[in-house]
Formats: sequence, C-alpha cells, structure tokens
Amino acid sequence: MSRKINGQPSNPLTLSGAAAGWKQSAAMRWLLLLLFVFLFYFSVAPRLVPETYDITLNGKSEKDIRAPRQELDEKATLQAQEEAAEKVAPIYSIVALRNEALIDDLFTRIEELNLDDQITETDKVDIFRRVIPERVQQYVENFVAANKGSETYSEGLLAEMQKVVQSQSYAIPEETFYKIPRLTATQLQEMRPVGKDIVRKLTGESLTQAETARTKVAEFVNASSLSLKTEREIVQELARIAILPNKFYDKQATEEAKVEAKQNTQPVLIKQGDIVVKAGQVITQNLYEKLDSLGLLKERKNYLPQLGVLLFAIIFTLALYGYGELTAASSASSLKRTNVQWVMLLLIFALNLLFMHLVALTHSSDWPYVGYLAPIAMGSMLVTLLLDVHLGLVSSFLFTLMASMILNVEQEHIFDFHYGFVAAVVSFTAVLSIHRASQRSSILKAGIMVSLFGSVAVLALMLVSPEPSRTALVQSVIFMLSSGLLTAVLVIGLMPFFEVTFGILSALKLVELSNPNHPLLRKLLTETPGTYHHSLMVGNLSEAAAESVGANGLLCRVGSFYHDVGKTKRPLYFIENQNASGNPHDKLDPKVSASIIIAHAKDGADMLKAHKLPKPIRDIAEQHHGTTFLKYFYYKAVKQAQEQGVENEWTEDDYRYPGPKAQSKEAAIVGIADCVEAAVRSLNHPKVEQIEDIIGKIIKDRLDDNQFNECDLTLRELDKIAETLKETVIGMFHSRIEYPDDKEMKKLKETKEIKHELTAGVDR
Repeated sequence: MSRKINGQPSNPLTLSGAAAGWKQSAAMRWLLLLLFVFLFYFSVAPRLVPETYDITLNGKSEKDIRAPRQELDEKATLQAQEEAAEKVAPIYSIVALRNEALIDDLFTRIEELNLDDQITETDKVDIFRRVIPERVQQYVENFVAANKGSETYSEGLLAEMQKVVQSQSYAIPEETFYKIPRLTATQLQEMRPVGKDIVRKLTGESLTQAETARTKVAEFVNASSLSLKTEREIVQELARIAILPNKFYDKQATEEAKVEAKQNTQPVLIKQGDIVVKAGQVITQNLYEKLDSLGLLKERKNYLPQLGVLLFAIIFTLALYGYGELTAASSASSLKRTNVQWVMLLLIFALNLLFMHLVALTHSSDWPYVGYLAPIAMGSMLVTLLLDVHLGLVSSFLFTLMASMILNVEQEHIFDFHYGFVAAVVSFTAVLSIHRASQRSSILKAGIMVSLFGSVAVLALMLVSPEPSRTALVQSVIFMLSSGLLTAVLVIGLMPFFEVTFGILSALKLVELSNPNHPLLRKLLTETPGTYHHSLMVGNLSEAAAESVGANGLLCRVGSFYHDVGKTKRPLYFIENQNASGNPHDKLDPKVSASIIIAHAKDGADMLKAHKLPKPIRDIAEQHHGTTFLKYFYYKAVKQAQEQGVENEWTEDDYRYPGPKAQSKEAAIVGIADCVEAAVRSLNHPKVEQIEDIIGKIIKDRLDDNQFNECDLTLRELDKIAETLKETVIGMFHSRIEYPDDKEMKKLKETKEIKHELTAGVDR
C-alpha cells in the first residue's frame, strides 16, 4: 500500500528509499574512498614532498614561502630574551624587622633610667637625647649582623636596608626628651602595650616609605586607652621612631629574575607552515640565511615525490576498504558496511591524524620526544568501540605507518622506526584492551594499559640506543604515560559525539541502558512486575538466538528489556500482570481489547522516544510484533457476531498490529523470543517435544505471514534460531520440563494447542 503525504501518494523509492539511499550508494562510496585518498595524501605530503625555490640575494620573492619544517630562529630568540629581561620590574623584598621588639627595647631602657635615682633629671634628658636614636641604629645593625650570610636575605638587600633606614630616620622633638624622665613606672607599664600594638599594626603591611605609616600614629594613639596627654605624646613619638620601612629594592633578586626571564623565554620557532618570506618581500642577508637553513634555496621541479605519496595514499585506502569489506562479508561479522560507517571512519581517521600533526608541531630541541605524547591509540579505540575489532586492527596498522611518517620531524628516513614501533604497540594494545568493553570505565583501563605497554616499548628503545641520557629517558616515558591518559580522555569525550551524530549504539551505551535503575525499567518493575520478568526472560532467549546467527546479541537483550514498556499504560490488560481479580478482557468488546493490546507497541516506542532512548531500541519496541494477527480476539468477535446474528463489520486487518514489520534481524529475533517465552510460560509442565513444536509453529506462522520479508533473516538462520531457542528454554525451565520416554509420540492434544495459541495471542 502506498502512503500519502499532504493528500498525495508517495513513492517509497523517492522518500524513505531515497532518504536512506545514500547509505548504500555506490557513487557516495567512491566519493568517500576519494576523500580517504586525499586525507592520506595531505597527511604525509608535508613530510615527504620537499619544496625548493630559486632565490637570489637582494631580489624579491614572487610568492609566499612557507617553512617545510620547524626550526629555531636564533636571532629572534636572543632579541625576545632581551625584551623579556627589560620588562622585568624592579623587585622589592620585605625584611621582617619586628619593629614592636624595637619599641619594647626603648621602653625597657627608659624604665631603667627613670628608676635610677643617682642620675639627675637633666642628665637623663641628655642620655635620652643620645641613647634613643643610638638604640634604633644599634637594633638595625644587630639585625644585619644576625642575618649576614643567611639564605633569607642577601648582603645587597641588607646593605640597601641600612641605607634606606638611615635616610628615613625620625627625629624626636626636643621637648619630648624633657617629658620622658617624669614618667612613672606605672605610666610606662600602661604605655608599653599601647606603643607595641600601634607599631605592630602599622608595620604589618609592606612599607617602602616609613612616613606613610608615621602619619597614622596620632590617630591610633588618640583611639587608645591612654588618658593623659603627656603619655599620648610620648607614645606617639616613640612609635614614630620605631616605625621603619620594611620593603626594599632587591638588586640581586631583580638580576636573577631577568636571567630567569631570559631562560623562560620561549624560543622563537619557525613552525612548519609559517610564512618565512612574503610575496614581494626583498630577500635580505638575514632572510637568505634563514631560507638556506631551511633548505629552500634550490628549485627542483620534481614530481616523483608527489606521485610516490599518492601511491602511498591509494595503497592505504585500498587496504582499509578491502579489509573492511572482507570482514563485513564474513559470517562472523554482524556489521554491514554502509556509507554511514565509512563517513564515521573517515572522521575518526581525520581526527587521529590531526592530533598527530598538532603534536608534531610542538616538537623542538627542548622537547625532542614530544611525539610520544600523540594519542595514536585514540583512533584504534574509537574504531573498535564504534565499528568492530576487525576494522580496529587494520586501522591500527595504518595508524602505525602514518605515525612513523608524520612524527618523523627529523626526516632522516621516510619512516621513523621509533615512533612506528611505539605506535604499533599502543594501537594493538588499545584494540585488545577495549574490544570486549562493557563499561565506560573500561576506556580508562584501556588508556592505562596503553600507557604501561607504551612506556615499556619506549623504555626498551631508549635502553638499546647508544649512551641513553637520563633526561631523555625520563622525558620520553613521561610523555608516553601522559599519552595513554590523554587517549582515554579524548575517547570518553568523543564517544557521545559519534553515538549521537551517527546514531551508533555502542556496547558501552547498551550496557548503560541495561541498568535496572533506568527510570523506564524501574517503572516496568514497580508497575508491571510480570511484564518485567517476562522481558528479562525474552532478553536471555533473544541474546542467545542473535549470537547464534551473528546478530547483535547485546542489542537484543537490552531491546527486550524495553520492548514491552508500553504495557505500563494499561498493565492489568496483559495476562502476565493479572491477579486473582480476573481478566478485564472478558467484559470488553473484542475490538476494544484488540486495540488495547495493539496500542502497547506504539505506546512503548513513544515512551522510549520521550526518554531519548536510541532509535534501534525504539525500533525493536515498535517492530517486534510486526503486522501479526490477533487470532484470539478476531475469532471471539466472529463468534459474538454469529451468536447475535449480525454480519461482520470488520476485517482481519482491524485485528493486526500496524507494524512496521521487523526491519532488522534483532527486531525479528526479539519478536520470536517474545512469543516463545509467552507460549512456554503458559504450560504447566512443558516437555521437550512441546517446546520444539511451539517454537517451530511460531516461526512458521510468522514466516507464512510474511513477517520476515523486510529483514535479512535466511531460512538457515531461522533454523539456527529455533534450535538455540529450544536449548535456551530447556536450560531456563529445566526443573519444570518433563522428559518423555523414547516410545512416547510427539503429539499435542488439540485442547492444549488451542490454549497455547490463545495465550500467545493475548500476550502478543
């Protein structure tokens, strides 16, 4: 039957067929192969195709000249170092003088002199006028002597400190010296903590100018607990003389910073692809020398290297395509090579080669082994996870060859054995570590395995090299360890992108969806426990059957878990969820009952779409019944019409599922397993003959009803599925199965056969 869109009949060949036609289009396939050739060619051409120019000194360049490789620009590097040194600001270091100890010492000396009755007040004034400034100077000198030769302060900094402190010394007013001898011991005891507290607060921050803090002393004194004016005035002056600058210009540190700035200045590199000479630019002596160092001075129009690179690209493409098609044609492979997979493979190769080139661009004399950081195994992991292990292996071989050329910055040979060997180790390690992955954490474990085995390979290469340096050994191993972790991070990050963009349902995603804590599975368990148990049984059956014919067993299992989720809308209308209250279908019109049963397939697909489950899972829920016929309700309706003496106003099509029929092996297998489990469950004590006959009858009925016309199941595969289902059912229901004697005939009672048919019909 043709469908209509906007009232007009549509041709399947121009709509769904055309929409999906590009996936199998031969023209698209050739285009993709051509893109593979271009990708391989432009990935290795910069390494293998030299380009030279006819350059004359003081002449003008006719075109932009780009660097074919990375090289250090020594003159520009020296200039950059000098500029970096000039930008270093003077460094000021803080010297912890502990000024509160200085004022405390001043109070101690004042207290000693004031208590001495043998000295007249006039003499005390003279002594204070001389001793207080000397005490300050002596305190600084003692600090310098104590710290001389220490690692904390350099001699230059201490000398600078003495000079600045001397230049910023404070002179106490003359009248203050006449007031100090009149202070009592009690007053001094009150003044001491106030003075120390003020000095501590004001010197707690960095001070290049002591006067800045000294102007704030009066404010702090007025806010103190001292009440007498004389006490406040004397504390104020003593605090000011005790406040000294504590931040000084550090010449030695500044010079060291300039040296460090030079050392930390990134070398100016002429990177691969950078424009060395612009079109029309005059070739100076400096430019001429730069071009000479890059090997760009002699023009040699030789196209043989380009031809060689093109042949490399063609060989790589044919190897990839040939092996991919060969494994797809084998019976062990469950994946059809459509253009979608080839587009995805092209993108994976492009990303992996891009990362190789990015790492190669970071190569320098300081980091000669940075090539080991390239996440070469990323491509192998993605191909294995998203496609299959066979393509993962051949991709690993190609990544090995490509890495040995792209990372070969020195270009002594076409292939760099060191990078090629390490690339082979990490790529094949990645495939072997990830091909049976069932959790996202497996990617991290595979990344760790890549790090470990790659590091062992690097270590072996370094140890056999002549006179290996410890620095080179440590650097290469660290880069390799980082590469494995970087690979795992990139794969974990890129997996969702490929899964969503290309509609790939990877094994990792399927395992995540099989988690019983998924909202739909929890809903299925709590609201329809019978259907939940039925779905688990169907999952076991369908997985075994799928694996027997090379289909995706994990997809069948997970799809089975969700295939009847639509029953949660009306759980009591399905026999496995009914309790002692009875069957509600007994009181319903057969057509209403049929519509309820039929609706669960579409309801389930809608619920799965609302929860954003992948399309293959939704397809199984929608297609597992195909367009099968609900015989039970149809014959019930016929019988009621005969009893009422009315003519039938319906046809068999009214009692069929709307479809679509199974479009994949997995959907068809789940549908068969669904019926088999329901039929066998209806038996009290099933026997082997009964199980075998039921399975055969279910498959035959679906085959006769043309339910497998739109999927690629063969008759031989259906036989394998029937045999596998029988063995699996016997294993699942072992304790309930009665094994007959050899003489017992393989015959079902008519009443039992009818019961099986009706039960399966309601369940379907």
